[in-house]
Amino acid sequence: MAAGETQLYAKVSNKHKGRSTPSLLDPLLGMGFPAHTALKALAATGRKTAEEASDWLRCHRNDPSLDDPIPQEYALFLCPTGPLLEKLEEFWRDSKRQCAKNRAHEVFPHITLCDFFTCEDHKVECLYEALKKAGDRILGSFPPTVPLVLYSSISYLGFFVSDSPADVIREFAMMFATEASVLADCTVKPCTKQLHLTLAHKFYPHHQRTLEQLARAIHPSHSCQWTAALYSRDMRFVHYQTLRALFQYKPQNVDELTLSPGDYIFVDPTQQEEASKGWVIGISQRTGCRGFLPENYTEQASESDTWVKHRTYTFSLAMDLISRKDGEASGRRNGELHASQMPRGISSIQALQATIARRSVLVVRHGERVDQIFGKSWLQQCSTPDGKYYRPDLNFPYSLPRRSNGIKDFENDPPLSSCGIFQSRMAGEALLDSGIRVTSVFTSPALRCVQTAKHILEELKLEKKIKIRVEPGIFEWTKWESGKTTPTLMTLDELKEADFNVSTDYRPAFPLASLLPAESYDEYVDRCAVSVQHIISTCPRDVGVTLIVSHGSALDSCTRPLLGLPPRDSGDFAQLVRKIPSLGMCFCEENKEEGKWELVNPPVKTLTHGSNSAFNWRNWLVGR
Repeated sequence: MAAGETQLYAKVSNKHKGRSTPSLLDPLLGMGFPAHTALKALAATGRKTAEEASDWLRCHRNDPSLDDPIPQEYALFLCPTGPLLEKLEEFWRDSKRQCAKNRAHEVFPHITLCDFFTCEDHKVECLYEALKKAGDRILGSFPPTVPLVLYSSISYLGFFVSDSPADVIREFAMMFATEASVLADCTVKPCTKQLHLTLAHKFYPHHQRTLEQLARAIHPSHSCQWTAALYSRDMRFVHYQTLRALFQYKPQNVDELTLSPGDYIFVDPTQQEEASKGWVIGISQRTGCRGFLPENYTEQASESDTWVKHRTYTFSLAMDLISRKDGEASGRRNGELHASQMPRGISSIQALQATIARRSVLVVRHGERVDQIFGKSWLQQCSTPDGKYYRPDLNFPYSLPRRSNGIKDFENDPPLSSCGIFQSRMAGEALLDSGIRVTSVFTSPALRCVQTAKHILEELKLEKKIKIRVEPGIFEWTKWESGKTTPTLMTLDELKEADFNVSTDYRPAFPLASLLPAESYDEYVDRCAVSVQHIISTCPRDVGVTLIVSHGSALDSCTRPLLGLPPRDSGDFAQLVRKIPSLGMCFCEENKEEGKWELVNPPVKTLTHGSNSAFNWRNWLVGR
């Protein structure tokens, strides 16, 4: 265990004593399980039955963390039920189908009442008591209806709770926090900000209007019985990706995981260096064991799929359901409030395919190139007499990759400037914030394009996961390249040596050797059209965004074939391309219903900046 975890868990490693229910704990002790592991199993399964806890312990017999005093994290949510919930779940399905998955889909419909907090395993029963006490105290004043007001912005869509009912709900959250502090010795931070039920978050800006139209079908006046629900999660895997196993897998080696359909696997994207292509390292939620597994046996799961539902308190003057353990909606279905609507196992593939998102293609121009700032003689400005590189200005790159023919090969294949690297990183950061899901990357073989793709992927946290596929077919119109021959471009081996994560398995539409010097305009646009169709056919099932990093000309030549449009007049084409800035973007989206692609708003805005001339301090000397 890491030092930080040891210090944290040491705070909750006191003697295991308290108010654990004898009817649940005693059978486990009678089976020979130690008290601390029995209590851990009860907390991990929501304290429902001794049978579930004993099954958990049997599955975790080889879990290396079984004896560690690792508490669960708990949170309290206000959840809708009845017709309102049905409308919200309909919105969840339609918004995912029409506008792709966004952050709101990671969790079920809810209003957050308190942030996640830790509770020692032997004090979990005290949390249930705190929930009941707080609910009983507020029951008489809880509003019969909770008015919801729709709010929309470029990155958020949701319902806000109006002032008077919101005050009552916040009072309940504060009561629970106080009771949990007294009874369970927990530090709970109740939600004091404006209460809201999120419908969509971090979505594509061009989907805002569609999401608003879908949201208007949800009438807050729909009858609803609100339920306060206590959930827990494993605090160790909060920032991990969650995968769901689709198929059974029997290990071929001792360091591999056993998979059964429906198993959840926690994967840390930053710790995959040891994994071979097509494999990941993960930790099984079912067994707690760590090992390798084939990634194509899994699918992406939602954040709340592994949460455990504990107890609920339903606000109704007619009946108090706190004594019920809500067995029909609990268990490890947590986020799936109606299990019949979300089948597990292999059948979930059809369910997901039925709500699949549209495919998209994002074409991006590379960042600022060094010769764009320092002119054609840039290489002479940064070369020593013996042919070595040095940095004469801060906008020159810090270093250059090694090439087999030395520094001269950079003359017609220039790298990004320092500002070009910064632009690429800013674009990648903005794409990350936009919430888009990049699934594949193709780039021109020009160094500046490969560099731009690398920096974008680094900001997207995908540099280790997605390999860059170099496609010479989307290289610049060779008529615009200086010289009577095509530039000498870096080979895949040279790119790999320079730490670019390029694919060596990809078979391009056009090999480097097939590029013709000074090709005609018709030859160029035909080459791009064939290359784009090849790119689309290479990843026909990739749901998400295919990123193409190329030259300014590609924003036209690589999108018009998708749109079914003929090439522009060469003169108009040249005038248009001159206006495209560094990191300029065009975004195409597939409309499956109409069987065509459409040009839509890019997910991020353009980066605009002014010129900055060189400064010579000597000009300030007296007498000059």
